[in-house]
Amino acid sequence: MECIFFTNFCGAPGVRTDTGAAAAKAPTLGLSTATALVAGNMIGSGLFLLPSSLAPYGAASALGWAISTIGALLLAATFARLGQLLPAASGGPYAFTRAAFGDAVGFTVGWCYWISIWSAVPAIAIALIGYAGTFVPALTATPARAAAGSIAALFLCTLFNTAGLRTAGGVQLATTLLKVTALTMFALIGLVLVEPAPVAAAAPFNPSGESLLAIALTTSALTLWAFLGLESATVPAAAVRDPQRTVPRATLLGTLIAVGVTIAACSAVLRLVPADVLATSGAPFVDAVRRLLGDTAGYVVAAIATVTCLGALNGWVLMLGQLPLACARDGVFPAVFARVDANGTPRAGLLIGAAQSSLLVLANANASLVNLFTWAILLSSAASLLPFLICALALLWLQRGRGGYAVVALLAAVFAVYALVGTGARALLWGAGLLLAGVPVHLAMRLARARRAPG
Repeated sequence: MECIFFTNFCGAPGVRTDTGAAAAKAPTLGLSTATALVAGNMIGSGLFLLPSSLAPYGAASALGWAISTIGALLLAATFARLGQLLPAASGGPYAFTRAAFGDAVGFTVGWCYWISIWSAVPAIAIALIGYAGTFVPALTATPARAAAGSIAALFLCTLFNTAGLRTAGGVQLATTLLKVTALTMFALIGLVLVEPAPVAAAAPFNPSGESLLAIALTTSALTLWAFLGLESATVPAAAVRDPQRTVPRATLLGTLIAVGVTIAACSAVLRLVPADVLATSGAPFVDAVRRLLGDTAGYVVAAIATVTCLGALNGWVLMLGQLPLACARDGVFPAVFARVDANGTPRAGLLIGAAQSSLLVLANANASLVNLFTWAILLSSAASLLPFLICALALLWLQRGRGGYAVVALLAAVFAVYALVGTGARALLWGAGLLLAGVPVHLAMRLARARRAPG
């Protein structure tokens, strides 16, 4: 049935599927690696800070988890279906929206999504160095050293990716397996094998005193960062083996793994540590594991967190090169991003993206680690929400009159709007500014294509 629909879809009028040339090398990413890319990108630095952010809302924060989980699954189903319709469309959100709405909308989504990637990378690198500082305190002794360490970690993952997708995929698979295993064991111990802290067990359902509606909106916005990355398998689609089957499966499977591990691990922390301690904790997982393993637990958690951040950083750096590569092959990004080496690696795009991420770190090198992390998250979240919304609308347009998937697309679009509102006015202003910054680039690329056109 899917094959019949795909054939009809490709022949439908007004739908563009010319998403660029094939990868320079044979596809190298299988189901396990593509799934690791999704789960690894989702299980990142945000996981280790969420318990502190949610502590003021107590058990009522489950409302936010429920909404964001449903929203994440709706978005995952949206990207999985789009991956079936356009199996060889590298670029993920950019490619899908360009196929549905044309170059202008495709560029807008590609531009915003690209910014969200290279602004997320510093946040993850910063968190990595923050936890690595447990073992080497000199790394975080001053803001300048922390910034230098973050840039070094960023270029280490860039080096992994310049070695080719096979190497980058191997690093991603290994780090994802390690962190999923470690966090699953922690969640099992914290939720099943250990009694809750007396104060935590007696805490009221809603200690904040706010309305449940306000809590649902706030906590679902807070948990959104933990679920960003569910679309990751769709970005390097041309490098995935049997993408029509692999990309949708990896998207759904990776999302389910990440959602399950994240909620279970955060719930274990909320169960083990009193809310008043969590609310002021800069390392909530350390506080939770100390109750399980004693004073040495700080090193255990720091090791898990460092591996978690390394895997997420590696996965996002991979996308840092793959997304502009797809855009440039279609002529909507400058041609420099389309250059690949003998291994099919977009070295120029990786280095340009790494340089931009490094500039973000250097521009705020005097800020504290936490403030720098928060600023990078704000920038990334603001830039990623618009692509999610337009992708849901793209599927709604492509599936018009076709029942179930149109309903999924509509609900995903509603969730994306809800999430936009939940981020607040400051994030929306950042998003608008980032969108306007891309207008001159789009106009320049259109002018260049017009000059090259015959006649």
